[in-house]
Amino acid sequence: MKFSDTFEVRFAEMVTHYPTKRSALVPTLLYAQDEVGCLSDEVIAELAQRLELTELEVRNVISYYSMLTTKPRGKYNVQVCTNISCLVRGGEEILHHCQKKLGIGHKGTTPDGIFSLEEVECIGGCSWAPAAQVNYDYHENLTAEKMDKVLEEYRRKEMQ
Repeated sequence: MKFSDTFEVRFAEMVTHYPTKRSALVPTLLYAQDEVGCLSDEVIAELAQRLELTELEVRNVISYYSMLTTKPRGKYNVQVCTNISCLVRGGEEILHHCQKKLGIGHKGTTPDGIFSLEEVECIGGCSWAPAAQVNYDYHENLTAEKMDKVLEEYRRKEMQ
């Protein structure tokens, strides 16, 4: 498995911040996923070896965190919160609107590979519900119209 020089520098520095290599697992998984697109068998094997873990230990962590995936996602991963604050303020409607607009369901990816969609249980935007996150960007106080603008903004970025 060959990672970019940027990943290698980040990894080398990150492991020095923790008392054990194992403690760097979650951030390392996030960086690897951002770089490769998903946590493939090859990525899992490489990171397990680097962090002195078994592949099963790595897979157990991946299965626990919803932001980690072993399947390819779209370039822009749309996560719509449907936890209680977002739910009562229209989060479920935003999710259904996105499903219809993108033509995909929960954990689906558009045929062009641009968008993935998933329902999530809290992104910490309760005071500004309903909220969604696209990759690492938060979008709050959403309506169907605002969500359309958000999706169009990312689609425009892709077309440039």
